[in-house]
Amino acid sequence: MSLVLTVDGERWRGHLRSVAEANPGLVPVAKGNGYGFTIGRLARRTQWLADQGLGGDTLAVGTYDELPQVADRFGGDLLVLTPWRPFGAALEVDPRLSPRLVHTVSRLPDLEELLARDPGARFVLEHVTSMLRHGLAARELWAAAALLTDRHPRARFEGVALHLPLAQGSHLSEVHRLLNDVVGAELPPGPGATTVWVSHLTTEELAQLRAAYPDFTVRPRIGTQLWLGDRGALRATATVLDVHTVERGDVFGYRTHTAPKAGHILVVSGGTAHGIGLEAPTGDTSLKARAATLARGGLDAVGFVRSPFSIDGKQRLFAEPPHMQASMLFLPHGSRVPEVGDRIDVRVRFTTTAFDRVVVS
Repeated sequence: MSLVLTVDGERWRGHLRSVAEANPGLVPVAKGNGYGFTIGRLARRTQWLADQGLGGDTLAVGTYDELPQVADRFGGDLLVLTPWRPFGAALEVDPRLSPRLVHTVSRLPDLEELLARDPGARFVLEHVTSMLRHGLAARELWAAAALLTDRHPRARFEGVALHLPLAQGSHLSEVHRLLNDVVGAELPPGPGATTVWVSHLTTEELAQLRAAYPDFTVRPRIGTQLWLGDRGALRATATVLDVHTVERGDVFGYRTHTAPKAGHILVVSGGTAHGIGLEAPTGDTSLKARAATLARGGLDAVGFVRSPFSIDGKQRLFAEPPHMQASMLFLPHGSRVPEVGDRIDVRVRFTTTAFDRVVVS
């Protein structure tokens, strides 16, 4: 009766180990919906990696609001990726987490405010990249270094963070330029001065970075590659809840649609509450992507929209827009008709899907 993520546990765990072994200093990322697994489950799996000596001494979460979901499931340090601000959830953290908590600081006024509130706070300084999302420019990084050296000797500076774009192609030339800024900033002496926390670099790029900067400790923050890197270990399925035979012109659904021809209406688990039928904007501007968008728009205009549900390897059409916890599919006459209770495959975007159940073998 549920939208289920079934995980081949042995294969998945083997993939996690291989990623951890290939990425020394690994910082797993668990945020949002936990890449479909839930944040709590990923926190426990990070502890499992740490217990095996495979890194994972630090877990990165997206926001301060996510800390309660991981704090009791993982015993190491907790890095918050969203930059600290002097308001909201950042000021409501359980004081007992302070020794484990590593803030991200991306503005000079925030650095001063954080250290005024907690002179012994742990933090990384985020250096702005070509993403232009958060971060200190080179001159601000130098100013932060002077501030820490002159006025805040108790501050626990943990390194510099770089959040790089997802775009394909090597980011190493940009990283080299950014690390020159870090070296030139003359950050306070200690491990933090030679520690860089990076995202979206390949294993090969990380190896080249370590070779180019042997005095630096590189901490790769990895989410998608770690948790979703072996898609063959993951299977999303829905349950067939009902099957109705229809003739052309028969009325069905919330919005009283009419059947375009003879066939079957299938009611299956999985709807908007799970993220089914909800689509994030895409940055793909290729001709192929534009053609696909036009094709989907054409289908929509005549009442046919391809669903993510597949039967016998073929994606089936929505009979009408999906509902909260179920969807209605149209199966044309002549197709094999599943039985009530059968499970069918669903193609999902894991980072936007809320599964009813996650089953790990």
